[in-house]
Amino acid sequence: MYKQLARSIREYKAVSIKAPIFVSLEVLMECIIPFVIAQLVNQIKAGCSFATILQYGAVLLAMAALSLFFGVLAGKYAATASCGFARNLRKDMFYKIQDYSFQNIDKFSTSSLVTRLTTDITNVQMAYMMIVRAAVRCPLMLVFSFTMAFVMGGRMALIFLLVAPILGIGLFCVIRTVMPLFKRVFKKYDALNNSIQENVQGMRVVKSYVREDYEKKKFAAAAEDVCRDFTQAEKILAFNNPLMQFSLYVVMIFVLSFGSYTIITTRGLALDVGQFSALLTYSFQILSSLMMFSMVFVMITMASESAHRILEVIQEESTLKSPENGLTEVADGSIDFDHVSFKYSEHAERMALTDIDLHIKSGETIGIIGGTGSSKSSLIQLISRLYDATEGCVKVGGRDVRDYDLEALRNQVAVVLQKNVLFSGTIKENLRWGNKNATDAELEEACRLAQADEFIQRFPEKYDTYIEQGGSNVSGGQKQRLCIARALLKKPKVLILDDSTSAVDTKTDALIRKAFREFIPETTKIIIAQRISSVEDADRILVLDGGAISAIGTHEELLETSEIYREVYTSQNKAGGQENA
Repeated sequence: MYKQLARSIREYKAVSIKAPIFVSLEVLMECIIPFVIAQLVNQIKAGCSFATILQYGAVLLAMAALSLFFGVLAGKYAATASCGFARNLRKDMFYKIQDYSFQNIDKFSTSSLVTRLTTDITNVQMAYMMIVRAAVRCPLMLVFSFTMAFVMGGRMALIFLLVAPILGIGLFCVIRTVMPLFKRVFKKYDALNNSIQENVQGMRVVKSYVREDYEKKKFAAAAEDVCRDFTQAEKILAFNNPLMQFSLYVVMIFVLSFGSYTIITTRGLALDVGQFSALLTYSFQILSSLMMFSMVFVMITMASESAHRILEVIQEESTLKSPENGLTEVADGSIDFDHVSFKYSEHAERMALTDIDLHIKSGETIGIIGGTGSSKSSLIQLISRLYDATEGCVKVGGRDVRDYDLEALRNQVAVVLQKNVLFSGTIKENLRWGNKNATDAELEEACRLAQADEFIQRFPEKYDTYIEQGGSNVSGGQKQRLCIARALLKKPKVLILDDSTSAVDTKTDALIRKAFREFIPETTKIIIAQRISSVEDADRILVLDGGAISAIGTHEELLETSEIYREVYTSQNKAGGQENA
């Protein structure tokens, strides 16, 4: 795990090495200072001159200044290293997520990924800063201080060897108990964030149904659950402090009592006042280091579970990969489904699509209808290789989609998904997702085809109008038309509209389809729709039922041969007739 995480240090290796070097120098100064003080005490006891005291004072002042200087540099480098490490870790995670297939994304909830990119990385960042500073300082201070304590106090320093096993056993028991709690609490953290995300996204629904009190209670219950587990974990971790305090006072009582007794009984021959003062200082340094080690231990314990969660994301391999030397040119917009069956997971009990045998010529317009759950979206997702077929193969331009470079394929197969997404930025910036080099004239032409130019021109800032996050300041129909224009800018060989005109009126829908016929006749167009009127002028219409092709033909042919199609057509026209009446 640590080796994998260390790969994200990269350009911060130098500062990560400098930090412990300067920590070592800081510790060295701090450990020499008590020794010099002991010599000064002995000199004063022997009746030295004021000049000698000044000399020792100057030396101590210089050593304290050096210790401060080394400490400042160590803190600076540790902060730079930890922040840079966290930045690289976030970048590595985000880049990895961008490479995920839909199947990979299905394994992680959005809220879980957000928690891992924020809270978990912050935990690891804090632990790393402690590792390059405190985790180096503590053992060095223990070794140096114990060595000096043994030099100054002799056998009295052995008390530390008796205390260490007690601390070790205590810390081992704590970590063994608290780790399962942290594993559980982070999963509940994901659930809590998921509840927040769901509530914020569905705020309009919550308010329209006056469900604020229900949502508050649901959130309070989830927050209380997280709080309860964190409290339990913190209670166990809290044993660190009394355990360390107990060890501290045991050592201090022993050193004070036994040291005083030795000075008095031997009249300073076995242990003088200078040695005793240094021994007390070293005792405090040793126990302070143990206290700091306890804090490092707590942070690393918490960060360990966060590190596992981060590595789950980084080590997740995309189920879809571009082949070596993959094809970069798509010959045309022809599409072939050769006895394709598909399921979302290898553990799924049933196929989402079963034995799809369909052949579409380049430039054809294909309509697809079917009830909810008939796998219309699943079908078109195989074309741009958002998923791979479980059985059979899908071909675009006469070649298996698995032979293409993914980027090249998806640049030629534009999909306007059912859930339209616009990003924060101007209309121009959103449209250029389709073609980053598109000119203003090309933007306007695409918008005219998508029937979006008319409403854009009514905005005061026209194409420079700022789109709020998620496109909240435009209507559903406007959002759909902007997404269609964005797809058109790719100038694809295949254009797929996944129920992407559901929020526009029938007149606008007809104008969009007319523009497609007249201006992009060579582009293969696949239109998934709930309204028969959106697909009735297609070259062929596909009727899906339960993940299989129920019927295929023109509008007139299906009215005669397909009961499902006829029922949908009749119900929609009856509804339309009643509304007109």
